[in-house]
Order: sequence, then structure tokens, then C-alpha cells
Amino acid sequence: MNAAGTSQTRVFVAGHRGMVGSALVRKLSAAGHVDLLLRRRDQLDLTRQSDVEHFFAEQKIDQVYLAAATVGGILANDQYPADFIRDNLQIQVNVLEAARQAGVDRLLLLGSSCIYPRNAPQPMTEESLLTGVLELTNEPYAVAKIAGIKMCESYRRQYGCDFRSIMPTNLYGPNDNFDLETSHVLPALLRRFHDATADNASEVVVWGSGKPRREFLHVDDMADACLVLIGMNQQEFWDEVPVRNSQVNVGTGEDIAIADLAAMIARIVGFQGEIRFDPSKPDGTPRKLLDVSRIHSMGWKARIGLHEGIEQTYQWMLDSMDDVTVNQEKPET
Repeated sequence: MNAAGTSQTRVFVAGHRGMVGSALVRKLSAAGHVDLLLRRRDQLDLTRQSDVEHFFAEQKIDQVYLAAATVGGILANDQYPADFIRDNLQIQVNVLEAARQAGVDRLLLLGSSCIYPRNAPQPMTEESLLTGVLELTNEPYAVAKIAGIKMCESYRRQYGCDFRSIMPTNLYGPNDNFDLETSHVLPALLRRFHDATADNASEVVVWGSGKPRREFLHVDDMADACLVLIGMNQQEFWDEVPVRNSQVNVGTGEDIAIADLAAMIARIVGFQGEIRFDPSKPDGTPRKLLDVSRIHSMGWKARIGLHEGIEQTYQWMLDSMDDVTVNQEKPET
């Protein structure tokens, strides 16, 4: 029996309308035996402490997946740095403290590989956290996510809370943000090459030199990893991770140059023109490849290949074109 006296596990997915949250909802629904608690932002504002505490006290929640966040690519991070650090800190502080007060059994905080130093040795291990300077283009967001990791560790040390954190590499898939002003590199390239093909453009200009290397993980693989991590019993999980730097990297263990990614997307979309790079625009971190040996030891590996995943994502974009063009101003939580 759970805290509410029912046989089903009561699970709150915070941020269920986003790419990661919606993937979690699909996986949890398919797995069964869960009572999903879902709230839109207009129903529950996670930046309002009293509202969050009231919600947790009322709902008797067993597990939390904290996927709600203000996110975006290089341009969005540059335009909204205060929003990125404020919103993400507020969400984490409010949800973790409310979960502690309400006696939540288990919580999983979702972060990002941008928490690691700009020049961390590759592939980046969990132990490289806080060993060097962060990438300046997303420093506010990264600082907020680092704080979330340390909150999970501190709540466990002081209160015994089973709060865990997972750090995925660059994610893509259904319900991604394809807005050219605020999206990450892969969906932005998909949208740009699609528009260029539709307009019979002779070239597509890609930001930066094309030399940086990035690792990409389909969001459905990410959701599978989340279920594996939160499903492990406490002793089993904490035997696998240290007290400090207890976050778990999730990725494919393989990366690709942005130039090669652009060429792959061009082929998938059917773009026949020239790809030109603009080195006057920022490249960001030179390379971001995660060491995923920790989660591999827990029995999880990515299943969806990059080419297959991009084809699926492009088809989803085509099927949802009326929806992917909304929200042109600011990244969503």
C-alpha cells in the first residue's frame, strides 16, 4: 500500500507537457500500476512556494520526476540568463522542500550535461563536477542545475531523503522545441533545413565553425533510463553511487561533429543546397561527451540510433507543424 492507502504508486511528473516530461508520461502509462498526477503551469506554478507545499501536502505523492525547467539553446540562454537561473532555482527549492515535508518516498531530479566544466576531460565522468570553469553561454542554467544536484545530496545527508539526480546528454525527440530563436541545435537544424527545402533556398547557414562535437540521446531512451534509476531499491542504488557527485550520466557514449550532424539532417530532410558555417557565431563548449559507465553498470543502454531517431523526430515535426510554431518568445517550463 502507498501513502494514500491504494495499491497504485502515486507519481507526480513535474513538467509533463515538455519533451522529457511527456516521454516519461508515455513510459509510465505503458508500464501501468501508477496513478499519474499531472498539472499544467496554470494549475500549479512551481515557482510559488506556498502553492507547491499545499499541493504536496494534499496529494500524498509517492514518487516525483522533476522534469520541469526553463530551458533553451545558446541564444535563449544569452537573452534570458536571469530567467534561467531564477526559475530553475525556485522550482528545485520549492519541489524538494515540499517533497521532504510531505514524506515523498523517492524523487528524481533531471539535469543536463552542461553542469560539467567547459574543458573537462572527455568523456566526462560524474567526478568531473565542479573541477573547472563552466561554459559561459549557459552558465546561469548550469549553476542552477548544479545546485539541484547538491540539494539532493544534502537532503539525503541531513534528512535521509531518497532524492536522486540524473544528467542526460543533449536530448531530442517528440515534443521538442523547434522555434529557431529558442531551440537547441538538433531541432533548430531540422527546422532550418525543412524551411530551406520548402523555400527552395540555395544554402543554409549554420552557426559556428561546425567543429564542436555533441552527443545526442533520444528522449524515449532517456525516459527508460529514468524508470530504471527510480525503480532501483535504495540499497541497490546507493551502493552504485558515492555520497558526493551522486548524479548519474545518461547518454549514448558516442558523439558527432556539428558539421556531420548538419549533413545528416540535410539528407534526411532532402535539402539539396549548400551548407555554410558562420564562425563569427559562438560554438559553445568544444566537446560534450558523457562517460556512461555508471548507468551501464546498472543495466541500461541506449537503444535508438541517431539516424533513426532523427527520422522519427522529423516525421513528428511534420505531423505537428501547426503546434511547433507556437511560443515564439520565450522557452517554456
